[in-house]
Amino acid sequence: RNKWFKKKFRRFSLSHGYRASYSINSFQTNLEKQNTQIDPETGNLLPDLILNNVVLTDQFNPLMRVDFEMKNSVSVLAEVSRDRALSMSFDNNLMTEINGQVYTLGLGYRFKDVKFVTNIGGNKTRLKGDLNLKGDISMRDNITIIRNLDIDNNQVTSGQNLFSLKFTADYSLSKNLNALFYYDHSFSKFAVSTAFPQTTINSGFTLTYNFGN
Repeated sequence: RNKWFKKKFRRFSLSHGYRASYSINSFQTNLEKQNTQIDPETGNLLPDLILNNVVLTDQFNPLMRVDFEMKNSVSVLAEVSRDRALSMSFDNNLMTEINGQVYTLGLGYRFKDVKFVTNIGGNKTRLKGDLNLKGDISMRDNITIIRNLDIDNNQVTSGQNLFSLKFTADYSLSKNLNALFYYDHSFSKFAVSTAFPQTTINSGFTLTYNFGN
């Protein structure tokens, strides 16, 4: 344990994750191998199984993530993630490749013991609690490429650039009651000209009551 980290930070974490999978979607027994072991057209050995489609996926989720909160109530999040999926079809020798990457940056601050005075029903009530502010900006880039292995032709069939802005502010009205304001703004731009850009906005308030002690 580093004394400087303990003095400056409440928490500090570095994380990295990787996951991969390989799957065979369909296959069948090669009946031609019952008569001969050699392909008469190519001269190669005949396989026991005929594979129609295989898929390989790998994900760096995250590739790198830094998340910390300092003693002065400032919190920072920075994350980079990447993913890829390869689908090979042996029926038409087409390979579909989907690549994606995400960049996220988040900032937050906690205001301690914020006081409010309310006048509901003619009765003044003083509220005192922590106000937590948090904002995240993320950008995701997806692209889909179909590669024809017979004629050496690559074509971009779809893709998307997605920008997202999220903001939340929560305040403890009492020991059991919490109020939350949220705002979520996303904008997407597609890689192909036939698709139109899209913008989505979600915003509102929520009240959460805890029936526990």
